[in-house]
Amino acid sequence: MGSFSIWHWLIVLVVVMLIFGTKKIGNIGSDLGKAVKGFKDGVKGDEEKAAADKATIDVEAKEKKS
Repeated sequence: MGSFSIWHWLIVLVVVMLIFGTKKIGNIGSDLGKAVKGFKDGVKGDEEKAAADKATIDVEAKEKKS
């Protein structure tokens, strides 16, 4: 039962397009792209927030020493 050939994948693609239609598949693709972008922005925002919090703690520590 080896791996699927290109013809198997083409048949699957045609069946999926017949079931869902091209418009719905396009919407799913754009929604998935927006979700990935939102996730990346969320992770990036958390890293920036952590860096800002660390800088604030450093400044507060320096002010207390003075």
